[in-house]
Amino acid sequence: MGIIKLKNIRTFSFHGCLVEESKIGSDYSVNLEIKTDLTTSCLSDELKDTVDYVLLNRIVVEEMAIRSQLLEHVAQRIIFRTFNELPEITKVIVEVSKLNPPIGGDVESVTIKLKEYRK
Repeated sequence: MGIIKLKNIRTFSFHGCLVEESKIGSDYSVNLEIKTDLTTSCLSDELKDTVDYVLLNRIVVEEMAIRSQLLEHVAQRIIFRTFNELPEITKVIVEVSKLNPPIGGDVESVTIKLKEYRK
């Protein structure tokens, strides 16, 4: 087994419960970690034998472009889509961070983290 991580995927998205957030938008950072069998690709050196991290990045960017009120909702969509499109993945961990959230304090970010195993 092996792990592939995409760290700090940056997007500008429109998530949040406040009406202003749907109009103004905000900066986000996403970390995605997947578990899969990398045995074949370690030996073959062929892209077809591994999970293409370009596709993983595309899934994150496309799901972040769809507005959600809650960060956990968009994170769950990323997990569902990752499992649906890549059957060789056995575990997904996703962290979605809203940078400089409008919560009335000096807070760098708010992050939710979800972990799910293929059923």
